[in-house]
Amino acid sequence: MRGAAIRLGLCIVHDVGAQHGFPLVRVRMHTGSAVEREGDWFGATVNLAARVSAAASGGEALLTAATRAAAGEVEGVEVRERGRRRFRNVGEPVPVYAAIRQGAHSSSGLPIDPVCRMAVDPWHGAGRLTYEGVEYCFCSLGCAGAFAQHPSRYTANDR
Repeated sequence: MRGAAIRLGLCIVHDVGAQHGFPLVRVRMHTGSAVEREGDWFGATVNLAARVSAAASGGEALLTAATRAAAGEVEGVEVRERGRRRFRNVGEPVPVYAAIRQGAHSSSGLPIDPVCRMAVDPWHGAGRLTYEGVEYCFCSLGCAGAFAQHPSRYTANDR
């Protein structure tokens, strides 16, 4: 069931959030127990999920190690490590992962900018860079610059 939740999160990010003029969408997921009271949810799980959400960039679906482990292998989805992050009121750093549709192309077949995760028309994008034999397209010079400074941050597990 958690695999379906991850696929739904990716659908929201890529199919809904990638529409022209639509605000950037970010999805976060954490798995654990919570307490329901009068239609609202409370607990450490809910608090950590909110903090992971703040760490997600627009167009990104982040999940914690707990969700990754609970979901197992999800067909059509790559899970890329984004490092261990410290969050307020959480004792230990939390491993965070990005869920990405395999192939890193939009539903229309356009390449995905590895920095902001937006679909890019290669003929109208801001530029292209090649890193370790793979060509990446960018929506803006800002994204291209961020990639050029730290390409391994955006290509981890691409190979």
